[in-house]
Amino acid sequence: MKINAQMKKMLILTAVFLFMVTMTGCRVATDTDGAIKLIYPETTFAETMASENWFNALLVWPMAQFINKLTPKMGSVGALAALTLLVNAVLLVVTLKSQIQQQQMQLLQPELERIQRKYEGRTDDASRQKQAQEMNKLYQKYNVNPLSTIAMTFLQFPIVIALFHAVQRSSLLKSTPFMGLSLEVSPLNGMKAGIPGYFIIFLVMIVSQAITMFMPRWMAKKRAQEEAERTHRRVQESKASTQSNMMMIYMVILFSVIGLTLPSAMSIYWTIYSVVNIVKMFVVQSIITKQGA
Repeated sequence: MKINAQMKKMLILTAVFLFMVTMTGCRVATDTDGAIKLIYPETTFAETMASENWFNALLVWPMAQFINKLTPKMGSVGALAALTLLVNAVLLVVTLKSQIQQQQMQLLQPELERIQRKYEGRTDDASRQKQAQEMNKLYQKYNVNPLSTIAMTFLQFPIVIALFHAVQRSSLLKSTPFMGLSLEVSPLNGMKAGIPGYFIIFLVMIVSQAITMFMPRWMAKKRAQEEAERTHRRVQESKASTQSNMMMIYMVILFSVIGLTLPSAMSIYWTIYSVVNIVKMFVVQSIITKQGA
């Protein structure tokens, strides 16, 4: 099967993710019995640094303690939502310019695909050079640097992974029920026990994940339709777009399989994280619209 530019980008980002997972020591800390090592309210920074590593001490420990501190006051979901909002707000401030460019890249996809269709099947050096020149002009026109999105990915992964670990290791989060449901129980086991609440948690998580993944494509498609109406053209669905949609469907299925077996706390975390990302996309989109006005 021929791998197009979109597929290559997805594979590169997957490789970057795996690299960051390895470099940040993202394997969740376990005890001698192989169970996840929980962080209790009385667990100190010094203990974590001495018995584990800098990643867990500097990033995971404070996040887990933040959840432990707020859970008695706000409940498990409230504490988790507060931490997710705080982390994403900080990341948005630090990476706002890169996120604007990343969303701009998504919005430029219809125009990039139009250039690719123009030179489709032409493999000579002159055609490739012209294609590259047209794409670079498009980037310059909208002041977009494709490499900046990769830099943002490198910056965010350790923070997101630390948040992922903190959710799994916060003792009070896992021991505090949500609407009578134990967050230590996986959706699969909860559904096997015939408890409908676990199915609802799982379903909401999958829907929110799907919306988060497909929303950039929907925004790009809407932009392409508006552009086509202005220029009296017809929107063409490219092979790259179709393959990208298939890739995202696979990702949703992957999240479904993983989410079934992890504690329900992770499903709730992914739901909150997805909702925050949806809001963040709208915020960035409003900034892009104002800049283009």
